[in-house]
Amino acid sequence: MKKRLLSLLGMVALCTPILAQTNSFDPSNARDGESVEYCVSHKKQAELLANPAAAAALAQDELIREQEAQNNTTTKAPVWYVPIVFHVLHDGGVENISDEQILNGLEILNRDYRLQNTDAANVHPDFQGMPADVEIEFVLATKAPNGACFSGITRTQNSISNDGSNGFDQVAAIRSGNDVYNGEWPGDMYCNIFICGEIGGAAGYTYTPNGWLGDAMENGIWILHNYVGAIGTSSTGTSRTLTHETGHWLNLAHPWGPNNNPGNASSCGDDDGVNDTPNTIGVTSCNLNEMTCGPRANVENYMDYSYCSKMFTQGQVNRMRNALNSSVGNRQNLKTTQNLIATGADGNLYLCRADFSADKTSICAGNSVEFTDESYNAVSGWTWTFPGGTPGTSTSQNPVITYDTPGLYEVQLSATDGSTTDVETKTSYIRVLPAPSNVPILEGFESFSSLTNIEEWEVVNPAGNAAWELTNTGLQSSQSVRLANLNQPSGDIDELVSAPVDLSGITGSMTLSFRYAYRRKNSSDQDKLRVQVTNNCGDTWATRRTLIGFQLSDQTQGSAFTPSVPEDWTTVHVTNITNTYWTSDFRYKFAFEAGGGNNIYLDNINIYAGSPSDDLVSGLAENGGLSELSVYPNPTDDELNVRFALNNAQDAVIEIQDLSGKVTQKNLIHANTGSNLVFVDTQSLASGMYFLTVNVAGTQQTVQFVVK
Repeated sequence: MKKRLLSLLGMVALCTPILAQTNSFDPSNARDGESVEYCVSHKKQAELLANPAAAAALAQDELIREQEAQNNTTTKAPVWYVPIVFHVLHDGGVENISDEQILNGLEILNRDYRLQNTDAANVHPDFQGMPADVEIEFVLATKAPNGACFSGITRTQNSISNDGSNGFDQVAAIRSGNDVYNGEWPGDMYCNIFICGEIGGAAGYTYTPNGWLGDAMENGIWILHNYVGAIGTSSTGTSRTLTHETGHWLNLAHPWGPNNNPGNASSCGDDDGVNDTPNTIGVTSCNLNEMTCGPRANVENYMDYSYCSKMFTQGQVNRMRNALNSSVGNRQNLKTTQNLIATGADGNLYLCRADFSADKTSICAGNSVEFTDESYNAVSGWTWTFPGGTPGTSTSQNPVITYDTPGLYEVQLSATDGSTTDVETKTSYIRVLPAPSNVPILEGFESFSSLTNIEEWEVVNPAGNAAWELTNTGLQSSQSVRLANLNQPSGDIDELVSAPVDLSGITGSMTLSFRYAYRRKNSSDQDKLRVQVTNNCGDTWATRRTLIGFQLSDQTQGSAFTPSVPEDWTTVHVTNITNTYWTSDFRYKFAFEAGGGNNIYLDNINIYAGSPSDDLVSGLAENGGLSELSVYPNPTDDELNVRFALNNAQDAVIEIQDLSGKVTQKNLIHANTGSNLVFVDTQSLASGMYFLTVNVAGTQQTVQFVVK
């Protein structure tokens, strides 16, 4: 039965500019056995109607839509194509689903909309012959709004992925932070799919065509990562959520009417505006005998909540095709030839870029890396080059390469579509880590002139903003590392990752200590510093200490913070690194998540056996380290004698810095056991004061000297 829906079936929505999404779980709106509400679309429609302007606009939309349907009822016609873009909003977790899972989700969506699902032949006998082909296909867009070629998938890293309290805020993060094009992705050019880690307690939601949003990017579909496709984080049972939400996006209601209350007997008086879908109360399981409203319910309909959905009716097809042919929300522009060309969804694919990724870019010697071709959008051949790897070349699409020797290595891919070739080279892309260092470890960063392209430390900066860097401000020393966090976008995560440390000889207990200096910008900041560790060279990580907001500092400073006195520094002892992590492949990292605060500095990282010590543990007496550093003559004219002692023969780095922190000389010395005397030429140095540092295996001593 078809009834006129009250004012609008037009808005199936969650977040609006004036509405926030709530997370209160309603089990009556969830499918049996699930802990999220399957769809919260009509709930938010009711909230939207509280806005008089929106209610008036949407009521007018419904009148226009009804008039268009009377003049242009669509039953059978050529297949219409719709450009689709998948926007992955993630925080570096499992919600950052693979391209493969996304493409599987698209395949299922098109399978269902073209009646190519084999289970449609097994509908209940009362509905045999009724499953209908929608004759709409969704095609990955390959051109961004600025014309740039891309794969049809964007990725944005932001912690708001896991905060679905306001979907518009999630879209704003994608709009400004994705890796393809920062700006509007108009809703009348693309069907935008927003894949997130959390969307307010729902599996999915969307807006039906409406002029209130018009061509805004928000006129798209939100969906949980584990309800996309049937592989990866998802499953067959959750694989048709996108089919359901896309039905809403094309103006379909639930078969029991415009509400989110399946199973309510009062729904028998409501309807979905479609002639050939029987009135029903709706189900949350595959109850094929549901007949509360009289006729047998079409439980296997995609717009119900059952686990056995497999069909649309012809009436639903007509309604969806009318929506795609309507001026309401400007949906009719999506399928035009002009728009298909503009979005690259016209089928004319070519190679526009060679690209690739790796499952890991930092490994211990002897481990392997799996490379994944991400070239787009048409590729027929691959030629890889792997300096330092085994094998050194490959023509496979996704090769696996082993690296045995520590160092930094580039990777090159030449991809072709048969007529066009493009080359992508990533320099210093694979970091093969040096042999593990022994404890105790004392890292004061005095022996480095930069953190770029060194084996000892890896700087991870996915957003491309401020990164961990060397600075000439330290804790009673000339250097430390800094993250210039002031004014960093919230959600940015930057990491400083160590080389391996051999903890296999630890017995009893161990401690990781470090010193940091930090100020909040204001009292509402929520910056986060996490200390994470691994026992397998970085394959998996575990958090062992988290400092957030007020825990980091109770002091605020609106301008850029630089520590100036020892009291600006705080010492942290991490004591819960248990014997599970006492391996030769132990590594540690500092992960900082921006939350509106100020700059942060790290210095004097110390790893040692035993209980926490506020004094630095260098282990000089135990491991034959550095001692007895002296220089003469001081002041000097043209040559400086540097004397120091070692308990064991090993390499030493002698470095000279001026008062500004600039390194003026740096020399590697193969030092012997016992006393060592090194002659350093100072003729090229201008008159003034300098610092000379000797660094041995992460331990250093510094003295001042003067050039006349």
